[in-house]
Amino acid sequence: MINDRQFLIDLAKMRMPFGKFKGRFLIDLPEHYIVWYKTKGFPQGKLGKQMALVYELQLNGLEDIVRKIQKEYS
Repeated sequence: MINDRQFLIDLAKMRMPFGKFKGRFLIDLPEHYIVWYKTKGFPQGKLGKQMALVYELQLNGLEDIVRKIQKEYS
């Protein structure tokens, strides 16, 4: 449970480290870009896990969960 909470906090703070959307918060990446990564394959490691979660959150319209965390921890 604590690890899940920390994972969400880390996701809320994480910015895209490379590419066309470098510097943008992961949760703010355009849906088409996340879907493209879903079909291409997410990167390895924590970034890939975070992007996969962003995909699921966007798919279910739950991005506001992360945005609320951003406000709490910014």
